[in-house]
Amino acid sequence: MEAWLYETMPDQKVRCLLCSHQCVIGNHKRGICGVRENCDGVLETKVYGRLIAAGDDPIEKKPLFHVLPGSRSFSIATVGCNFKCRFCQNADIAQMPADRDGMVAGDPGTPQQVVAAAKQRQCATIAYTYTEPTVFFEFACDTAELAHANGIKNVFVTNGFMSDAALMRIHPFLDAANVDLKAYTDDFYKKLCGARLAPVKATLRRMKELGIWVEVTTLVIPGLNDDPDELGQLAAFIATALGTETPWHVSRFHPTYRLLDRKATPVETLLKARDIGIAAGLKYVYTGNIPGQGGEDTLCPGCGQTVIARRGFQITSKLMEAGRCRNCGATIDGIGM
Repeated sequence: MEAWLYETMPDQKVRCLLCSHQCVIGNHKRGICGVRENCDGVLETKVYGRLIAAGDDPIEKKPLFHVLPGSRSFSIATVGCNFKCRFCQNADIAQMPADRDGMVAGDPGTPQQVVAAAKQRQCATIAYTYTEPTVFFEFACDTAELAHANGIKNVFVTNGFMSDAALMRIHPFLDAANVDLKAYTDDFYKKLCGARLAPVKATLRRMKELGIWVEVTTLVIPGLNDDPDELGQLAAFIATALGTETPWHVSRFHPTYRLLDRKATPVETLLKARDIGIAAGLKYVYTGNIPGQGGEDTLCPGCGQTVIARRGFQITSKLMEAGRCRNCGATIDGIGM
């Protein structure tokens, strides 16, 4: 189908306006994401209704710890991504090339079917995740609008590289997002992701302005983005630009895809990153991929009481009600806490 958010140019070229790459695409060529093609001067999306993944997950897996804790989220994806991360955790689908005939993988699906499946499985949200939801934007938007009409919330798990025009288009139906803030240097973004830092920061600020609940994830990679000074700058950005109520998830890296020359992140590095976030004034800092360390628990910012205890993606105890700590009555920020 014809894509949204593009402009025509001379010589049958088009400029895609969906993300911050702003790809200029020649006739019969595709943009960086590999799933949007110029067909005689008309930009087409090749992934509308072609789902490569669909199923329900704990909302904590996104990770979103402050959105309806303990609920299920119906999660969907198509192939494709506008980043080329050397450490991609879902490279088998995010970086999946088209076949020799230019076709992309995926099973047919409609927004109506996705919403119906979410309702059948009693999911409180639909998550656009696994790959980059920006590249299947049209399908995400149509599904999100229908979901809202059926009382289901929508969440993006995203690299944050979408254009402001795209964000403005979907924001009435987008309740929350977990945004990867992969590092705090442009050099990291350019060399390891094929992107830039500034547009991600702009998206984060814009989401907060629009009232979208935001949580931030940083995959901490030894020797690449684990410098304490850099982590301090990143945490300070979250605290000052987004607000101290913004949860920050610092997650453990494991060697994968094209980044196999690094060891897994030491546990002490993540614990230090958590301390850095707390020192920056952040109320909620979590460690990921190291279950059982206690860094997955939500602590009351008022009294320090554990109000939600977790192990992995499961809640083991909850000492709060109506969004407040049972011990001191302090508000726990989020949606449906």
